[in-house]
Amino acid sequence: MTEEQGTFHWGHEALHLEILLADDGSPRLTHLGLPGETQRIPGASLPLVEVTAAGHGRGWSGNRLVGTDLGGRLRHRSHHTTRDGDWHTLTVHLHDPETGLVAEVTYRSPDGIPVLRSEVTLRNEGQAALHLESVSSLAVGGLTPQDPAAIDAADLLWAENDWLTECRWQRQPMRLTTPVHSGRVRNGHGKAGFALNGQGTWSSCGRLPMGGLTNRRTGRTWVWQIEHNGGGWRWECGERDRAAYAALFGPTDTHHGWRHPLEPGTVFRTVPAALSFSADGGPDAAFAALTRYRRAQRRPHTDHQRLPVIFNDYMNCLMGDPTTEKLLPLIDAAADAGAEYFVIDAGWYDGDNGGWWTTVGAWEPAASRFPGEKGIHEVLDRIRERDMVPGLWLEPEVIGVRSPMAKSLPDEAFFRRDGARVTETGRHHLDLRHPAARAHLDQVVDRLVGEWGVGYLKLDHNIDPGSGTSAHPDETPGAGLLGHNRAQLAWLDDILDRYPHLVVENCSSGGMRWDHALLSRMQLQSTSDQQNLHLYAPIAASAPTAVTPEQGAVWAYPQPEDSLDAVAFTMANALLGRIHLSGRIPELGPEARALVHEAVSAYKAIRADLPQAVPSWPLGLPAWDAPWIALALRTPATTYLTAWRRPGTDATAALHLPHLRGTTARVDLLYPSVSRAVSTWRPDTAELSLTLPTAPSAVLLRITATDTGAP
Repeated sequence: MTEEQGTFHWGHEALHLEILLADDGSPRLTHLGLPGETQRIPGASLPLVEVTAAGHGRGWSGNRLVGTDLGGRLRHRSHHTTRDGDWHTLTVHLHDPETGLVAEVTYRSPDGIPVLRSEVTLRNEGQAALHLESVSSLAVGGLTPQDPAAIDAADLLWAENDWLTECRWQRQPMRLTTPVHSGRVRNGHGKAGFALNGQGTWSSCGRLPMGGLTNRRTGRTWVWQIEHNGGGWRWECGERDRAAYAALFGPTDTHHGWRHPLEPGTVFRTVPAALSFSADGGPDAAFAALTRYRRAQRRPHTDHQRLPVIFNDYMNCLMGDPTTEKLLPLIDAAADAGAEYFVIDAGWYDGDNGGWWTTVGAWEPAASRFPGEKGIHEVLDRIRERDMVPGLWLEPEVIGVRSPMAKSLPDEAFFRRDGARVTETGRHHLDLRHPAARAHLDQVVDRLVGEWGVGYLKLDHNIDPGSGTSAHPDETPGAGLLGHNRAQLAWLDDILDRYPHLVVENCSSGGMRWDHALLSRMQLQSTSDQQNLHLYAPIAASAPTAVTPEQGAVWAYPQPEDSLDAVAFTMANALLGRIHLSGRIPELGPEARALVHEAVSAYKAIRADLPQAVPSWPLGLPAWDAPWIALALRTPATTYLTAWRRPGTDATAALHLPHLRGTTARVDLLYPSVSRAVSTWRPDTAELSLTLPTAPSAVLLRITATDTGAP
């Protein structure tokens, strides 16, 4: 860190931050970008943190700001830097002498990666309680120069995310939501623009907790994520003082009914947020940096490097109706195909023919499904005999209203509002802050993993009980939900501490809790429940925007009635992520079965490269109805490319790979070997011309530079 009069600098070779101290001691972030850049925008900077509290919010009179939030009153007290391995940390200490509010703004960044992670801790050193209503996790102004033309050239990025239609990135000009100010009155302090909110217990229902801003002329791009495992989040991006800004929040009073009494001597910590930066590489480069950051920030686990092939009996297969009789041939077929884990999905605990929805919670196997002296252990033993690791589906946070656990657990162990248990579609929701709730789940995991030897848990979550829980005195539902969210993360950390080789999958009606707070702990993310292989392609291709490739679980579920092109298409969906093999593979014909086996072999041949690869999209971020879709994963030596052609378009597409411009390259077809794909590489334009004669069809290619050529 370097310091000048009234200014201090911090960062590393890939990221530089400058903070200016005004004459009154208030700090402003005046530059965030590459070292050596000269752009400084003091007039468009924001306070390091925005804090609103009852009696201390913002007030307006006409077009003039007459009040300020508590963040604007915070003054610089001190700052210091530390280094922990590859991580650089800057902590800025702020205080408000009038109220006694103290803030610690902690910025962290991994060495060589242009990503800034921010977290704010508030402490009350005053004499009176402060009733917090919102606290920003990260606020950054000056994302564009103070020039209206820069905002004219800016596009907003965000991702729609719904059940079966996850990860649909949108892009629109910023001016559609942030029009040019005109007239005789200029509102120089106002903020207007685009905002998204998450609500309820599903963190990504409706929208991913992500967004971005990109300059369509220069390629300068920012992409951000809010690292929160509940629905209480908000981000906004707009114009302030003729430049773009972004502000990222956890839950707020206005949008989530969240309030927090900060009593004297107590502390509140925000949810973390991260901001990725690319100077000229567009969204692809910003997402690549975010991918490297996610790898650096998450909990280490051997699964991230091994990438074992997983068979799950649910999708387009048993669909929640497992029995010993049905599972045994599936186990043999999965092993023959090369699977290394076999997961028994929903229904293994259901003994009353489909009534399990309201009875879940005890997590005991149904004797009617697993008859015989050994019960479910006959199936688990067969999985191990075929050299696979057994796994089970679990929905840990819910208790059915007809479950015996609904009576044996105390009311305090559940979400409650107005003194009554919250009931959503025949289920109660556990509050993991309560010892009885935590003890119940620990006992379940210890039995399934510790006693039964299960090595994989698919953790699902299929209800949204609304705003949260007000189980504690004077607690708002939003505050209760935040407390539960944090208890859930602590529980996950604890079970992985006890069972470090356990693999845990994050699922929530597909991708309804798709966030980095959970993925920094869990090894895989279910990308969708989409059963249509053609509609799955844009989800699979977009998944690396929100999860590292080695964590993105994609269903590959061939059916005996499928054409050979369809079998290859569904297998190709998963080859640049994590194969979740399923479908009725014992019934496949010889040619189709050979395509499945070939796909698994191809995946095993490339999977060692995937944990080091970063994504790009040679046709741009996939549109939901795009007839051609492409995803590339690139390492320093190799680029892997999956291309999909869906019906309704020409047989040839031009795919852009700018990182290979000027190089001579060899293009190898990795899958399927029977494809009649024709490709031509043009090094001068960095375009791959690819022809797929039939639709639907898909291929996996490997592109290897054979010389560096001209720059």
